[in-house]
Amino acid sequence: MMKNISKYYLQIADNALILSHRLSEYSSNAPFIEEDLANTNVALDLIGMAESIYVKIAENEKIAISDDLVYKRKENDYLNCLLVEQKNVDFAHIIVRQFIMDNFHFCFFSKLSESKDSFLKGLALKSLKEVTYHLRRSSEWMIRLGDGTELANKKMQTAINFLWKFSHELFEESEIDAEMKEKEIGVDLAENHKMFSQKSREIFYMAKLKLPENDFKIVGGKQGKHTENLGHILCEMQFLPIKYPEAIW
Repeated sequence: MMKNISKYYLQIADNALILSHRLSEYSSNAPFIEEDLANTNVALDLIGMAESIYVKIAENEKIAISDDLVYKRKENDYLNCLLVEQKNVDFAHIIVRQFIMDNFHFCFFSKLSESKDSFLKGLALKSLKEVTYHLRRSSEWMIRLGDGTELANKKMQTAINFLWKFSHELFEESEIDAEMKEKEIGVDLAENHKMFSQKSREIFYMAKLKLPENDFKIVGGKQGKHTENLGHILCEMQFLPIKYPEAIW
């Protein structure tokens, strides 16, 4: 049975891994080459973050190969939030999803840098440098598109109206979250939500975009209950390691 602190690590790593995979699917499809490179670099930052956490979990749990945490877990063993597994409908959906996650990560790692866990503290300090850039980039795109043409604004608002209901799960406190907060290892998600909401209101105002009027929430990812999207992602991600288990990459 995996220890709760390892499960806390997994929540962070799985979010980064699945979001990275979604972004990688968009490589060569961005509006222009500079943005294509920027999008791919964000994906690389996230996969690097995830890998470092999986290596640490493998060390803690005496797992011989850290890649097994990616390639040999079943769908309901993943603890990522539902937001990161949502499809790349269009560029507006990608930017809105990215802004939500960048905003969350910035708030989360800002507080995690005070963790009593030396690994998490180091991870937070390193990741915060990358996430600060990620948030600046996605915020600029939110404003550029929201305050752009009528069509761009409409596409962005459509994306917000669909994706926002998944954002609430980021601040839903699980038993693991509560335990790690109590031990001063994890963060207070309620405090994080205040920071997140303030930044969201600021950017939405400048982008001439609106938060959905209803407060509808869809949760379950932290408990291993996922949409069908994750199953499709894992089929693609895990195909070769399962097909050729003895292969060395």
